[in-house]
Amino acid sequence: MAARYRDFSFGVTRGIHSQRAGHGYLVAEQSLAAFPERITDQFAHWAAAVPERTWIARRGKDGEWVKLSYGDAWAQARRIGQTLLDLGLSAERPVAILSENGIEHGLLALASLIVGVPHCAVSPAYSLMSQDFGKLRHVLDTLTPGLVYASDAAKYGKGLRAVQPSNCALVFNEAQEGARSFASLSATEATPAVDAAMAATSGDTIAKFLFTSGSTKLPKAVVNTQRMWCSNQQQIAQSIPAISEQPPVLVDWLPWNHTFGGNHNFGLVMYHGGTLYINDGKPVAALVAETIKNLREIAPTMYFDVPVGFELIANAMQTDAALRKNLLSRCRMFFYAGAALSQPVWDSLFASEEAEIGERIVMGTGLGMTESSPFGLFVTNPNVKAGDLGLPTPGLELKLVAHGDKTEVRYRGPNITLGYWRNPEATAETFDEEGFFCTGDAVKWIADGDIHQGLKFDGRVAEDFKLSTGTFVSVGPLRAKIIAACAPVIQDAVITGINRSEVGALLIPNPKLRSMSKLAADAPMEAVLAEAQVMAHFQAAINALAASATGSASRVARMHVLADPPSIDKGEVTDKGSINQRAVLQHRADLVEALHDGQLARTLLIQ
Repeated sequence: MAARYRDFSFGVTRGIHSQRAGHGYLVAEQSLAAFPERITDQFAHWAAAVPERTWIARRGKDGEWVKLSYGDAWAQARRIGQTLLDLGLSAERPVAILSENGIEHGLLALASLIVGVPHCAVSPAYSLMSQDFGKLRHVLDTLTPGLVYASDAAKYGKGLRAVQPSNCALVFNEAQEGARSFASLSATEATPAVDAAMAATSGDTIAKFLFTSGSTKLPKAVVNTQRMWCSNQQQIAQSIPAISEQPPVLVDWLPWNHTFGGNHNFGLVMYHGGTLYINDGKPVAALVAETIKNLREIAPTMYFDVPVGFELIANAMQTDAALRKNLLSRCRMFFYAGAALSQPVWDSLFASEEAEIGERIVMGTGLGMTESSPFGLFVTNPNVKAGDLGLPTPGLELKLVAHGDKTEVRYRGPNITLGYWRNPEATAETFDEEGFFCTGDAVKWIADGDIHQGLKFDGRVAEDFKLSTGTFVSVGPLRAKIIAACAPVIQDAVITGINRSEVGALLIPNPKLRSMSKLAADAPMEAVLAEAQVMAHFQAAINALAASATGSASRVARMHVLADPPSIDKGEVTDKGSINQRAVLQHRADLVEALHDGQLARTLLIQ
């Protein structure tokens, strides 16, 4: 008997596939509808139509929600925009925002959009978690900002002192020596110059710069225009019609320096006149309680998160009746991105939903990237399996290019970036002769002979490698199998074995691993991994993987669990927690050699 789902419709359910010059091309059957030229046009509409509706809210120091309405935000942002004009800011001297999500951050971003000054939300991790501030220096050198804002001088001052940005105004929430207060930005009344500046903006105006996470190279500044952002919001609305059926209410932690939080979710609220409750929780054991608290109080209409966040919520819902009741009361869709969602988490979510509301909530997912604004593909029905991507959103054309045993997907459409700021070489390398953006993502059909089900993820073209026997190892699917076998105690697996005779894996544990230990919560990870019951779990996993392997390319012959966490300075991990395979392999090359040469302690072998 088919599962029953809460009412939800899919906007794109059919595609058109064609062949030209040996390549496949795939588009949605429906066309992209008209969309506003600028996202500020949408915000101005809501500020006039529903001025009292809350746009952004965040808990204050007293724990109560501080709310900012559309009308007040528009008035304040116009005054801030006047100050940005007075400072002579432009694309050559944009606004750089170093802070986490916040009301002041949102206002400064809106003001920049109004007067046509690009802004860039910089990963807070580059200031707060980095040891050498190399990425922060690179970002500011690339941007040459005319204004740098950070919420807290005590938190962000060390990074700013280390990189010493020149010829720019420094702004903190509270005035400091050599820096002005955020409140001072709105002290000047808006003049007709603000209206003139907004009128001069167009779809071609750069709205923001978003930096890629960086892997073995330094992050690149992706140019995001008003047309990219607005067309992508319209594409989202047509692929997910439920978004337009009521003003969206989001409870969201996803960082605005990343395209998922900063373009998809932040833009979705502005485009549709919704409300964004900033969630200061994070999908880690130490901070998830704040997320649970917020979701007990605010009922989202849709909920977006990364897989580890859904895992924590799924676990909490098993015993937290208040969380189940409020979170599921009006939510129309869960949506994950960033990595694979394991089947046990999926099953747990569905079980809680069926027990609480008698039906399931659709789990949406797809494929996108910073360069695509980010929404690109979305699933076509509720029967989603891990790795399913679906069909392209209206207006986006896919090109399917064979690479050995893989098929790369490439993008062309109004939501695709023009390139990388001040990096013409990288821009030229990224587009093919037809103007398609080369993603490096590999895909294959969900069902051979039925294009309307769309595509599923097949790893990265550049991640796959050959064993010394000449056998190709498909990294993406193998990672998913390892994560499932080791569930729920690892975050990711880095696949090793290039030019070797067998496959290996470096396992990156998540905080749940400590729950298997009898040691204190702050015990060193080396000590945790030395415990017999912990290693027995991984031994059972490698044995199970071997039993299901179909050949040398799917047989993980040796594994090692990392005791030291991945490094953000080395590009091994992004600030949203995803692991970069290439960076880990590059920076831990000696460890990989020792793993395959039998010289590495705690190596797990098949028994």
